[in-house]
Amino acid sequence: MRPGAEKRVAGGHPWAYSNEIEMNEAAKALPAGELVSLMRADGRSLGAAMFNPHSLIAARVLDRDPTAEINQRFFEKRLQRALKLRERLVGVPYYRLIHAEADGMPGVVVDRFGDTVVVEVSSAGMDRLVEALAAAVDAVLKPATILIRGEGNARKMEGLAPMSRFAKGGLEGPIELLENSVKFLADPAGGQKTGWFYDQRDNRALMARFANGATFLDCYSYTGGFGIQAAAAGATQVLAIDRSEPALDLLKKAAVLNGVDNRVTVQRGEAFEALEQLIAEKKRFGVVSADPPAFVKSRKDLNVGSKAYRKLARLAAQTVEPGGLLFIASCSHNMPAADFATQVSRGIHEGGRSAKQLYATGAAPDHPVHPFLPESAYLKALILQVE
Repeated sequence: MRPGAEKRVAGGHPWAYSNEIEMNEAAKALPAGELVSLMRADGRSLGAAMFNPHSLIAARVLDRDPTAEINQRFFEKRLQRALKLRERLVGVPYYRLIHAEADGMPGVVVDRFGDTVVVEVSSAGMDRLVEALAAAVDAVLKPATILIRGEGNARKMEGLAPMSRFAKGGLEGPIELLENSVKFLADPAGGQKTGWFYDQRDNRALMARFANGATFLDCYSYTGGFGIQAAAAGATQVLAIDRSEPALDLLKKAAVLNGVDNRVTVQRGEAFEALEQLIAEKKRFGVVSADPPAFVKSRKDLNVGSKAYRKLARLAAQTVEPGGLLFIASCSHNMPAADFATQVSRGIHEGGRSAKQLYATGAAPDHPVHPFLPESAYLKALILQVE
């Protein structure tokens, strides 16, 4: 590292940026993802790291011990440690097992679906080490299927192409999972990300508490995490809206699995347009959930994305019965929590409604936050009573 540039990393931060590294010819010549010893300018080691000379995040620390052997056994120990925690937190084998830096594996997440494990790789270093990681997953969990996936902006920034392949077994279609005692279907091979979003587990359970005897609107429903749990908890009617027909097909099958298909209706369409139509028809619901995709994918999107969250809050609030509840979330790590709350408040006011905040929540605890990476607390959610 450059003289004086090591303070953050020495203080516990897991990343070193490219402008903090002596990018000499030897460093530039290293292949993306190479294992290196990260050193201070005086030669003292800061630990073992994965290095990518082409990325803004040039080094990702794996272990503070510079002599650590990064191999299958290394990953087995990290997996066993994470497994012990998830068994305490969740109990059933359906959870995020590895959440990147917070679990000591930068640039990778591992989601468990019973006998199926999905490894999503987003860094060049983990891309090079993924065979050892897959072998470790096999040794620790002994699943029937291990799927390795990688796509999206994070891989692009690392210079990696999209990929999807089976390291073990295979899948013939969607698989069943259990969340909060409710059955769902996920498509790890063809769905978004790993096929399911465990981060909203606790928020879905919380909203289900308020669903009994109420009508429920599930915007951006995907495969029904909020809506099906609401129906299972006693919602009188659930309307689920999403633009993905495959996702809605899985939602309908999940409704049948849980015996609530007579109280669940799906509508394919864009959420903003659907909400505007519901407002025009003067339809209101006792509980409304709005869990959109990231509106702020990078810092340059902050202004446009902020307006989108404000508009969503304005429209969604108008579909809530007086005294009903609104759940609204942002999964954009580039959207500051305070700004998100401000935009939601402004949107509700612009819609001619008033509200009081009951809860401010984040991701379920199987998505832990690295203490030196506040951006890893990406999920922000508000629950408000609307008058």
